[in-house]
Amino acid sequence: MLSGCKKDETSDQLNIDIKKIEDYLFDHSLDAQKHESGLYYIILQPGGNDKPTKNSSITVSYKGTLLNGEVFNENEFFTSYLSYLIEGWRLGIPMIGSGGKIKLFIPSTLGYGNKVSASIPANSVLIFDITLHYFSD
Repeated sequence: MLSGCKKDETSDQLNIDIKKIEDYLFDHSLDAQKHESGLYYIILQPGGNDKPTKNSSITVSYKGTLLNGEVFNENEFFTSYLSYLIEGWRLGIPMIGSGGKIKLFIPSTLGYGNKVSASIPANSVLIFDITLHYFSD
């Protein structure tokens, strides 16, 4: 029974986040694609033909903002295994190849959820501008 409640809460939060993302996209005249997970994305540059997998080591530059425009993190040439990162990145980054650029609109359920993380409030929709420099398996 408890897992059913948690699933309902997650589903409710996802619906709230999707509405926030859609309002943001409308207000900023942005045309994004929607992934079945609730992730929205805009491929700005597709990059190379080969794409990273969830097991790849990736090197990216990124800037993360909240819906209000507040920058919560940015990094040049950050390297990590994709599998170590938030679900929104694990879903979005494999859509581009080396040299690609993508803008991700990540519902909180695919980010940090209902937990506070550094300067990111609980249940925050995250926007990331990401450049994939290169990756390896």
